[in-house]
Amino acid sequence: MNDILTKIQKIGIVPVVVIDDVKDAKPVAKALIDGGLPVAEVTFRTDAAEESIKVMSQEYPDMLVGAGTVLTPEQVDRAVAAGAKFIVSPGFNADVVKHCLDINIPVAPGCNNPSQMEQALALGLDVVKFFPAEQSGGIKAIKAMAAPYVNLKFMPTGGINADNINDYLAFDKVIACGGSWMVSSKLINEGNFEKITELTREAVMKVQGFELSHIGINCMNENEASFTANYFERLFDFKVKEGNSSIFAGKFIEAMKTPYLGQKGHIAISCNNIERAVSYLDDIVGMKADMSTAKYDAKGKLKAVYLPGEIGGFAVHLVQK
Repeated sequence: MNDILTKIQKIGIVPVVVIDDVKDAKPVAKALIDGGLPVAEVTFRTDAAEESIKVMSQEYPDMLVGAGTVLTPEQVDRAVAAGAKFIVSPGFNADVVKHCLDINIPVAPGCNNPSQMEQALALGLDVVKFFPAEQSGGIKAIKAMAAPYVNLKFMPTGGINADNINDYLAFDKVIACGGSWMVSSKLINEGNFEKITELTREAVMKVQGFELSHIGINCMNENEASFTANYFERLFDFKVKEGNSSIFAGKFIEAMKTPYLGQKGHIAISCNNIERAVSYLDDIVGMKADMSTAKYDAKGKLKAVYLPGEIGGFAVHLVQK
């Protein structure tokens, strides 16, 4: 998969932005970045789109600014000249796709049926925009069509919102979802950029799904771990379950048989997609995971990793839900 699309996959959401006035381009970009989404698909159906892409790209060079609703090769050239790093089209237009491939710009054409998907595959694409997503059958339709096209991935757009986005992202063939609920035209035209930041932040946290998983207590030895776990069971009926390196009392208390990271122990935070969470903490928060502590499942997928340092004497690690 193209490097730009890989970066989009790590983010998980592509805000679809309609800008009517160029003066709004910079504050919209800032609002999205402040909310944790350094990416935008600026629809090419307004007179301000081309210049808005240019402003966003120049003011925030690290932001992934793309052009959406691109209908012709000529629009592709204008968008790329303005600074667009990727192209999205509402339907499958072979001329647009071929031109993007010729100039080495990633493109996600709109496809919602097998014939269009086969045309995309024939041209060497491995990512398509599934549009309009909800009206075309939603995640059930994507799963059905993904079955015969095992190498194809999807970026659904259309009807995606805070209530259903995780239904889509839970499917591993969906790299990201396009949506406009956090950056509506109404909010932009009103100049309500603080609200855009707020909704963007909520969307990011919804996608990450951070929750307290359990607390690990460092015990000096197995006997102390057993005593600790059994004490919680006696007090609160948290059933004891013994493992190789620790003993759980219920779901939330883990007594370590020998001390591990953290002076006092560790706090485990679960997330919807651990690789996406690692990317978010690194790129947005500035906290790089300690990959030397990473643990993987039988399929080689990351399932747990520690963050550096301690909080209140506790190490912190992420776990996949």
